This record gives sequence, C-alpha cells and structure tokens, in this order.
Amino acid sequence: MTARPSPILVLASSSPRRRDLLAQIGVTPGQIRSPDIDEEPRKGELPRPYAERMASEKAIAVPRQEGEVVLAGDTTVALGRRILPQAQSEEDVARFLRMLSGRRHRVHSAISVIDASERQRTRCVTSQVRFKRLSEEEIRDYARSGEGIGKAGGYAIQGRAAGLIDFLAGSHSAVVGLPLFETRTLLKAAGIALA
Repeated sequence: MTARPSPILVLASSSPRRRDLLAQIGVTPGQIRSPDIDEEPRKGELPRPYAERMASEKAIAVPRQEGEVVLAGDTTVALGRRILPQAQSEEDVARFLRMLSGRRHRVHSAISVIDASERQRTRCVTSQVRFKRLSEEEIRDYARSGEGIGKAGGYAIQGRAAGLIDFLAGSHSAVVGLPLFETRTLLKAAGIALA
C-alpha cells in the first residue's frame, strides 16, 4: 500500500507578509493565487463577521485543482464598530493614526482553509492594540515613511509602527496578517506536512 502524497498548499494571497509568516512555521506554499473579490463591507456588517466572510470568500474564489489545499486570510482593523480599510495614501495613514492615537482598537485576523476533500474551516483571532498618544510630528513622519500604505488601518506592526505601540493583547502574528497557531492547526488537519 503506497502512502498518499501530501497535498499541495495554495496560498490565496499575494501578501509577502503571509509568505514570511508561513515560513516561520516551516511551510512553503506550492502555489500562490490572488483572489479577486469585492471587499466592500455590507451595510451594517460588523468587523469580526466581515473578516471571517472575507477569508472564506477569498479561499473559495481561487481556482483549486484536485489534491490542493487552499489557505486564505483577512486582517481587519476595527475602531469600535468601524472598519478601517487599507490606507491608499499618506493622507489616509495620517487620518487613521489620528483616530487610533491613545486608544485601544481591535484587529480581527481570520483564516480559511479548504482541504482536498473540499471541507472548509474558518477561524478568527481577535487581538487588542493601543498606540501611545501620538504627536502630529510622529503621525507625519510615519505617514511619510510610506510603510502604512496598503495596510489595514494604515500601519504595519512588524515595522516602524512597533515603536509607537504601547499595548498588545493577543497574537502578534495575527496582527501582522496570519495567526500562526490557528493556521498550523488547520493546515495539519488538512494534511499539509509541517516541519
């Protein structure tokens, strides 16, 4: 009796951060396919259900062949019930940082895995983050660095923003973009070989 080959992992994301995080747990995707979905929140949709829906829809949206396992993720930054989208400009970054300055906010990081038998499992991890009270100079300097552009909430905790954050409760890797404990658990359940 021959052993079944380990399934091929497809990462449904073009994010280099997610590839780097997977490498931390000894996983290298066999394929990378970017999903194309509408990421606009529905009217009245709360941040955590939104993150879960995005991860699930991204996993479903990428083409999958027999023997492949798909992993998708979504990181949503929320101030109360308000979803802060990806910053598109320095102005967005500065506006978001003014809103987040000195206040706790939540980061919902959802992952969704479709295994080779087409079973889908989705998990979401919520972390709390607080920026110190930021001066206008700190906000301006961070916005000008360009680091926050393209990031949910306008900042990257794994970069220069780390020096401005005075509180984190939860999963650091989830705030970066992938909750590694939950990701490892779901990938192992889907038959992906782990180091």
